[in-house]
Amino acid sequence: KTAKDKLATDYLVSNWTPANKNLLQMALQSWMYSRLERWGATSWMEAMQSKVQAILVEEHDKKRRSTLWMEACSTFAQYENVEALSILEMALWKRKMEYESKSRNNGGQPQDREECRYFCGSDVVIRNVVQFLDVSVPTG
Repeated sequence: KTAKDKLATDYLVSNWTPANKNLLQMALQSWMYSRLERWGATSWMEAMQSKVQAILVEEHDKKRRSTLWMEACSTFAQYENVEALSILEMALWKRKMEYESKSRNNGGQPQDREECRYFCGSDVVIRNVVQFLDVSVPTG
């Protein structure tokens, strides 16, 4: 980011040349697509590819290209927040499983995974964390 809170990719989008178009495409492959692929988020990856493709074909309308770019960045930030919340929930669940295993001292008897997930406190923690993120928590 620059001092004005701009990304290098913002420069590429606003200064459109064939070279910058190719550079943007390569940067997004490394930045967005590879991360979504590692997460196993196929539908998210397809949605981002569609958004990026719309940016890449927008040759002449700088304002439209910038709007599409901001929408893509916003969508990706939303995906990052949802992923972070998922990781937080898994960490709380794991901690509850470890705590139950030690406190029960049940001779290696397997824990009730669903019960530990339900009582791990993620509903309280995530509700309090999400207020600091620009994200809506999916229901269900």
